[in-house]
Amino acid sequence: MSLSEKVKASHILIKHQGSRRKSSWKDPDGILISATTRDQAASQLQDLRRDILAGDASFKELATKHSHCSSAKRGGDLGPFRFLSLPYRSFGRGQMQKPFEEATFGLKVGEISEIVDTDSGVHIIMRTA
Repeated sequence: MSLSEKVKASHILIKHQGSRRKSSWKDPDGILISATTRDQAASQLQDLRRDILAGDASFKELATKHSHCSSAKRGGDLGPFRFLSLPYRSFGRGQMQKPFEEATFGLKVGEISEIVDTDSGVHIIMRTA
């Protein structure tokens, strides 16, 4: 993969009590987030992923309704971002957390990831370009 390679992705983020920031646009006081375990958040995402794969709902629709990320207002769309490999991190960090970057770049366009854990919470990611 080259340093100039960009991808475009959407995601659904569910925060939990282990998330680094325990508030979101959806839960400004963090009450629900603080009461949610990582396993509960992952289970909720598995259900959403299953609905998307079954064709019962669109990724965009479920991201808008369920994601704790502010990208929910755009149906989970994060726009384009670039992967920066480790030797170049001293010149500038990657735009996303490493597990998120690796999962996204490992997907084919249109593919949806399994659960991805980051410091922000748990995600499912759909590579869109």
